[in-house]
Amino acid sequence: MSRYTGPSCRLCRRAGTKLFLKGDRCYSEKCAIARRNSLPGQHSQRRAKFSEYGLRLHEKQKLRRFYGMTERQFERFFEKASRMAGQKGHNFLQLLERRVDSVVYRLGIASSRAQARQLVTHGHITVNGKKLDIPSALVKVGDVIAVAPNSRDIPTIRENLEVASARAIPEWLELNAERMEGRVVSLPTREQIDVPVNEQLIVEYYAR
Repeated sequence: MSRYTGPSCRLCRRAGTKLFLKGDRCYSEKCAIARRNSLPGQHSQRRAKFSEYGLRLHEKQKLRRFYGMTERQFERFFEKASRMAGQKGHNFLQLLERRVDSVVYRLGIASSRAQARQLVTHGHITVNGKKLDIPSALVKVGDVIAVAPNSRDIPTIRENLEVASARAIPEWLELNAERMEGRVVSLPTREQIDVPVNEQLIVEYYAR
């Protein structure tokens, strides 16, 4: 399945909640959810009541779109989480948060996960001083994620970091905006993962 390239706000309206796919727009009055929180389409209908299966599918699709992943990538991460000790749901969310593109977004180097993925793919990000262009690579405690030296004059990155310095960074991350780098100080707990989903429903979806 290819990556979705259509209107991002349509996905938020379908999910019925903000997925923060459009960067700063999601925090403004222009947000589609703030302006018209209804199903997308010419004849926007009332939200139907989900079946047991539909509820779990809806939650899975919402989380997959939140992180901007394909179905195959999403399933691969869930399989990895299933092999780990502990709660599958928490393990799954923790793995998704530990992706390099997600960390770049959480640090504020990028305004959205889509932009973060692009920055990583184009070689603008380093991990522990080495350039890394794989968005799905996982970081660990102690890793330093920084803007590559040759990319520090990019206006978009500078503007993002100026905004990020005024916003709250997750407690499991540490940002040094002046040096354009961040560090993973711990693995995120469930309380530190700000994701609008019930992960247990996703576990039940894959257990069917």
